Formats: sequence, C-alpha cells, structure tokens
Amino acid sequence: MRRAPRRVAVIGLGVISRFYLAAIEADPGFELAAVCDLDEAALATAPAVPGHRDHRALLAAVPGLDAAIVTAPNDAHYELCRDLLAAGVPVCVEKPLATEPTDARRLAALAAGRSTVLFTAFHRRYNQPLLDLLARLDQPVRQLTVRYFERIEEHIGRDRWYLDPVRCGGGCVADNGPNAFDLVRLVLGAEPAVVRATVDRDRTGLDRQAVVELATDEARPRRARVELDWSYPGELKDVTVTLADGTVHRADLLAGHPGFKESLWHEYRGVLADFGAALDHPRRHRDGGPAALELVHAAYRLAGEQATHIAIRIPEEVR
Repeated sequence: MRRAPRRVAVIGLGVISRFYLAAIEADPGFELAAVCDLDEAALATAPAVPGHRDHRALLAAVPGLDAAIVTAPNDAHYELCRDLLAAGVPVCVEKPLATEPTDARRLAALAAGRSTVLFTAFHRRYNQPLLDLLARLDQPVRQLTVRYFERIEEHIGRDRWYLDPVRCGGGCVADNGPNAFDLVRLVLGAEPAVVRATVDRDRTGLDRQAVVELATDEARPRRARVELDWSYPGELKDVTVTLADGTVHRADLLAGHPGFKESLWHEYRGVLADFGAALDHPRRHRDGGPAALELVHAAYRLAGEQATHIAIRIPEEVR
C-alpha cells in the first residue's frame, strides 16, 4: 500500500529555498504544506500554500506536520531547529547546523531525547561527479584536496546576511567550510582533525579566503587540504584524490552543469531523498552537523584572531 506524501514546511525563502522547493515538487514522497519567512515580499512570491512570518505560528496552524526544512540565515538555525525538534517535528537544516558547537551539541541531544530526526544537509555528498569518483577508488586514500571557490556576491541575491560575520558565523570557513569538511570525512572514511589553518578577512571581519589542513589520527595519517575563496572570479569546485600507490583522481563537481549553481538542482534532490530515508529508518541516521561545525571552529582557533594573507593556487585553466 502506497504511503501518503509527507507534509513538509520550508522555513526561510532565501536563495537556497528554490532548490528545496523544486526537489519537493519532483519527489512524490513529499508534499509542501506551508512556508515561512520574515519577509512579506518573499511570501508573496512563494508557492500557493499557507504562508507565515513566524515559525511558531506555522506550527500552531499546521498540526501534524511530518517534517520541516530550515533554510534561514545561519544565526537563526539554532532557535528554529530547537523549537521544531521540541515540537516533535523532524528537521532537515542547511549547513552549518548552528554557529556555535555548543548549540549544535544541544540540538543533537534534543533530537536524540525526542527520538526525532535531525538531518544537516551537505548537498555535495549527492554530486554525481563526486559519486563517480568514489566508485573508481580501489585503494586507500592518502591525500585529498577540496577546492571551493566562488564570488559570494554572485550567489547571495537579497540574502545580504552572508556578508555579516555575526549572522553568517564568520565567512567562507563558517558557510562553505562545513560542506568541504564533510567531503573530507566522506572521502577519507575517518574523523580528521585540523592541524593548520590560515584565514584572510576583509575590513568587516568577514573571512574571504582560507586554507585548512587536516589529518587523521593514525600511524600513517591520511591528509587533506581544504581551500576556500569567496573572492574568486567565477566558480570552481573540485576534489583531487591521491591513492596509496600515488595515482591521482579528480572530480570537477560542476562538470555537466555549466550554468551558475546548476549542479545544485540534482544535489538537492539527493538531499531530500536521503532525508526521506532517514525518516524511514531514524535509528540508522547519524548526523554530521556537529562534527563539521567542530572542524569549522578548530580552524578558526588555529588561525587565530589576526587576519593573515594567504596564497591560494589559481588553476592554470583560468589564469
């Protein structure tokens, strides 16, 4: 017997919400029940479902909600997820899970105590070129480099909170870092630690560039390097893997998706499908949100408070 679609609310109608809304429309396992945003203009252009300016009003007006997706600014994640989980509503939240590791741990504990799914969305896990790369790997990984370059102003639209270090949580390390660190955890198949980090901030305190080096705690540690740039002329996202025998494999995460942010359409379909799987089998789900946020803050601690000039390698193909 076919199960009825899960009724889901989308909270936050910023630049990322369109990918979730399209994924919900395409997935017969979900049905959009309501949306929420502080901005009346955003609600006015949202799909034709009940709209609310306060998430508590939404919870009161839509009883029996099966799940919620949080795409609000980073500094709002903790409060929104806390209230949803306390109401027994499973949550899929955009990375970072929170801006402070203590809040991330509180959310994880609340979800566990309520036996409710907390699912941090790391959309690059569902990138097809990356999945193709992982399928080719037949030896242990010795070295990994993740590059995540873009001009952030081209991405954010009206979501100017990205450029506020407090609301964003820092800058490129806080916002792009969780995706990159999650890829390190995924590809290495182990929990790494940050061993070195440099961060370059602008005059507002927003980090625009960073290099973070990580390693696993083993007799023969596997190493990773994450390079982030929010001032890059264009967009470049790739992963390079060196195997135990020295062979090198690379995945261009944007391959086959020439349009700006075009790869996100299929990645967010993967996010929603995996969220559905977590709802089907909640005991199997282990959320990576807290671990990624710990790496973010470890990078900031090692980088220190003083802005440092760093050199990120610009690929030859764009010189």
